[in-house]
Amino acid sequence: MPGRLPTEADFPPSVTLSITPPPISQPPTNVLVLLHGLGDTHDAFTKLGTQLNLPETACISIRAPKPLPFDLDGFHWGDDMVFDQHTGEMDMDTGFKESTQILEKAIKTGLIAKCGYTAREIILFGFAQGGMVALQVAASLDEELGGVVSVGGGLSLSAPLNAVGKKNRTPVLVCKASQASKVTDGAIRRLQDTFEFTEVKEWKRNGDGMMRNREEMMPMMQFFARRLRSRRGVPEGSVELT
Repeated sequence: MPGRLPTEADFPPSVTLSITPPPISQPPTNVLVLLHGLGDTHDAFTKLGTQLNLPETACISIRAPKPLPFDLDGFHWGDDMVFDQHTGEMDMDTGFKESTQILEKAIKTGLIAKCGYTAREIILFGFAQGGMVALQVAASLDEELGGVVSVGGGLSLSAPLNAVGKKNRTPVLVCKASQASKVTDGAIRRLQDTFEFTEVKEWKRNGDGMMRNREEMMPMMQFFARRLRSRRGVPEGSVELT
């Protein structure tokens, strides 16, 4: 039996999220889970789910569990908050134990047990810190997910290590800037050591950010076309996040 459209009641009341269904004529045979970056909320990624317009796919945008300190707007996925003493910037990689547990429960209990999806029908998309969490969740699960797309986020130093000779089979696409990216060479090596199928796409820009044009969007749409279970096919196009 195919999975049904998720509702907010399928998830713990402590989880704040929004659900974007596919067109009424298309039963949701896939779920795309969207995870925003540090200091943002799920609202912007709710809009992204609509813009992507993926066939037969329900999009679920989840808000990070912890608010920023000092009455700052936005939320973060980390177990802690660490600020660089020189730049004042917040460190993205501060451990994701709590967020990983929350998302694993949302996937296993909400999407799989309650809604009837298989792990293979669930894809994670995350930006920056949200991408790091998405990769860590995939690395922590025994089941093969439909895939992970991470924009500007590598695998956390706290991510679990695989048993010798055993790599995770969830396919991964990481998009990063060709210059001044937060996704370092070391992070890419950790990805390749952890996941059996890892694709890294460099965008010709200085500094990571969301996709801005059709050229930057194309690797993601090709990834979705390979991994989404759809009778309609995935349309080509570009998405701009404003």
